[in-house]
Order: sequence, then structure tokens, then C-alpha cells
Amino acid sequence: MQPLRFPDTRRALALLAGVVAFATAFAGVAAAQTPAPSATQTRPAAGGNRVPAALRVNAMWIWELSRSDGGDIVAIGTRAKAAGFGAVYVKSADAGKVWSQFTPEAVAALKAQGLRVCAWQFVYGRRPVAEARAGALAASYGADCLIIDAETSYEGRYWAAGRYMSVLRSKVGPRFPLALTSFPYVDYHPKLPFSVFLGPHGAQVNMPQVYWKDIGHELADSMSWTMRVNRVYDRPILPIGQTYQSPTSPEIGTFRTLAAGYGAASISWWEWAATPARLWTALAQPLVQPVDDAILDPGYPLLVKGNKGDLVRRLQRLLRRTGRRVFINGRFDTLTLNAVTSLQQRRGLPVTGKVDATTWQVLLRRPVTPAPSPPPQDAPTGGVAADVTSR
Repeated sequence: MQPLRFPDTRRALALLAGVVAFATAFAGVAAAQTPAPSATQTRPAAGGNRVPAALRVNAMWIWELSRSDGGDIVAIGTRAKAAGFGAVYVKSADAGKVWSQFTPEAVAALKAQGLRVCAWQFVYGRRPVAEARAGALAASYGADCLIIDAETSYEGRYWAAGRYMSVLRSKVGPRFPLALTSFPYVDYHPKLPFSVFLGPHGAQVNMPQVYWKDIGHELADSMSWTMRVNRVYDRPILPIGQTYQSPTSPEIGTFRTLAAGYGAASISWWEWAATPARLWTALAQPLVQPVDDAILDPGYPLLVKGNKGDLVRRLQRLLRRTGRRVFINGRFDTLTLNAVTSLQQRRGLPVTGKVDATTWQVLLRRPVTPAPSPPPQDAPTGGVAADVTSR
């Protein structure tokens, strides 16, 4: 999540680290299975039909309550409803430390304004049990859901992610709405344990931070890339847009239209205090529906032998579900290749050993919609989502 103040040197290091990680760990990964979005598929890429009620309404993120309309709950409620928001996401904890702004009284007051209230917690993975307890406390305070914000600090911490989710679920129960928010480009952050946070008994919803201006990509490209690499986790995708860094009003409208086209059940925006007055007006404008209600198809990530990272871990888990014998190690090794070719042969697919759109659809138990397979494409140029180590 992008903070309101971010040192230039730290931003540069974050961008460089992301590019280096992508270039080294994901060299050879085809970024797209299709060259551009199309309206050929029957299931929305965002999979919005399985979203818990608490996350099915548009929302605005709040980092510091006191800086959001001066902490005036009535003013917050009035502004939120005028902009068409049905919820606010308020920071409740940083690591294992509960923030004093998130109290049962504050939650009740916001709900009295007709808003759903979700807590969000920034996690690091150094003390996963303490973090899980702090996250669970928000549920006991009346939060409608909890959003887990895991970023660079969690890279490589697979055990910690599993421990955090296990303890958290034991405290909030199997049905309490949980969501993950993190970087939009999974392949730029191959060591981040998306497959654990979004795995069995994990978060029901995936909320990537599609901050196109901060990333430095065209909005449509950024959204397509995000949908492509996140859809394989088989969780509803609710993209987060940005109102900081002064996006234009047309960009706000385009983001909303694209999200609807991909089938997102709702969207949210970062962040309340950083939103200029003119954008509150833009947020309140009627949604421009996609042309012909087209369901955009961003394609699927193309994986080949030699690739590494969490997308490969996700592949290996799906292969295991089909009965194939593979190690879940994040490396597209010979054992993984043999499992892929075995699956393709058994299902009557072209035996290429490459995990293309058709292979993903079979693994995800979705209707197969054949699509052309262009040559592998490079990642888009530019920076990556800003790294935030403390908010």
C-alpha cells in the first residue's frame, strides 16, 4: 500500500529491487498468453460471484482516521455515501501492535452511518502468531472483515505465512471474510507467498494494488497484467485504484469501467486523506459500463521449464490436486515438466510441456476456451509497485 510520504531514495531502491527480482527469477516467463484483452471467455477474470457481502460494496481506504475529515465520523459517512461508497477500510494494526484508532466504539459509530467497516493490518512475518492475534482482535471489535496487507517484508516467509493464517483462522473461524492485498504483479515478486495467503483456509478475496501512476504503466496495461497473473489463484479479484499522485478524472472513470469489464464485484481506492476534492466529484459520477457488457479476457501467464517463483508453486499445488507427484518448491523442474506433459497427454491437449491458457483452464477446472498463443512477451517496462515496509 502506498503511503502519503515516501522518501525518493527508498522508492528508487524498491523499484530497482523489483526489476532485478523479476529479471533474475522470472527470466523467460511469458508475461501474456494473449496479446490484448478480448471478449471471448464466459467466466469473468475477476471471478466476482464469490465475494463475501462485506467486500461486495465499493470502499475507500483510511490510513489515519484523524486525518480523514478530521476524524469526524458523521462527515466521513456523509462524504462516503455521496461518493457511492458502502464501506471504509480502516487500519487496525501494524504487525502485532493494535492501533488505538480502531476501537469497538469507532466501528459502531461508522456502522451507524450506514457503512460496512473492514479492518486492515500490515504484516511482516517476523512474529506471525502475534500478528494473527492482533488481526483477530479487529473481528472481536465488530469489523465486518479483515484485509491482510503483506508486501516486501513477507517475501520468502512461507512458513510464517502458513502459521499466521492457521492461527488467524483458528481465532476468527473458517467463514469470517479475509482478503489479501499486495503487489499487483505476482511475477515481479516471485518470493512473496501469495499461494499460502490465498490457499486453502486462507483469504477468500484477492485485492491487488493497481497503482498505475506509481508503477509507471498505462492503466489498461496495468489492469490486464494484474488480472492475468492473479486469476490463477482462483480467488475473486477486487482491484484497488489510486486517488493519490493526482490521477485525472478520466483515469478514475477508466479504472471503474475496466474493473467492471473484468467482472470485479467491487473496487476500492487508496487513500482517503490523499484524495483531492476534484476526485471525490469524479468518484461520484455514474459508472460508464463496458461496451456491450463485454467480459474482458486478459489471458493466462505462460510458464515453462526453468521458471521459478510463487506462480510455479501455485502450478505445483494444482498438479498435486490432479494426483501428479511433484515437489512444491517453486521451481519448474523436470519432475514438474513430466507432470505437466502427463496431464496434457491424458486430457488430450497438445503435449508441449508449457503451461498455457488451455492447461491452466484444465487445472482450474474451468471450461476450455481455446485462444491463440503468440510468442512470449516481455514484461512491460517501467517501475514496479512501490515497496512499503511500514505504514
